[in-house]
Amino acid sequence: MSLLANILGFSAFGLAARVGQLGIQKRNLLDNPGGHLLAMGVFGFAGYWAYQWDQRAGVLLAEKRAEILASRQKQIQKAEAAAVVALAEAE
Repeated sequence: MSLLANILGFSAFGLAARVGQLGIQKRNLLDNPGGHLLAMGVFGFAGYWAYQWDQRAGVLLAEKRAEILASRQKQIQKAEAAAVVALAEAE
């Protein structure tokens, strides 16, 4: 998902939350547009943060996968070397 889509989606959710809040309070929905902008901004920032967190998590997972792969290759090489030694001793 792109950064812009993430921010806009979270901002729309913030607007919906604000409208829902005013609806529960039975207040005029268009009374204070600054509150709408504030809610959209806060939720939009949360969307930006979530996007950045997701990107960083992807990098960390890729690094960890590479470490695991390297570790497995070393274990395979050690096992093969041990098998060669054991085979040579058996002869």
